Amino acid sequence: MSDQIAFRYRTNDSATGVSRKTVKRLAELLDMSETQTLHHALRLLAVNLLPQYERDDAGLTTLHIEQIKEQIPQGTQKSVRSSLLD
Repeated sequence: MSDQIAFRYRTNDSATGVSRKTVKRLAELLDMSETQTLHHALRLLAVNLLPQYERDDAGLTTLHIEQIKEQIPQGTQKSVRSSLLD
């Protein structure tokens, strides 16, 4: 299995593709190669669209609750009411 793909620039920029002219302009602006620019753009998409952590549906442990309570300022007249903390 190859680690490479064929990439074809679009003739014109659109919602689903970019022209080589646009990639070259971005590369110059970012002071990167065209390849680095494409990787950078894909990384930004990945960070914005894909979960960045493993899903965890487990409840909070007693230790987690204690750690959360430690972060709440003590000695103030404000109160925090949450269904997370008993």
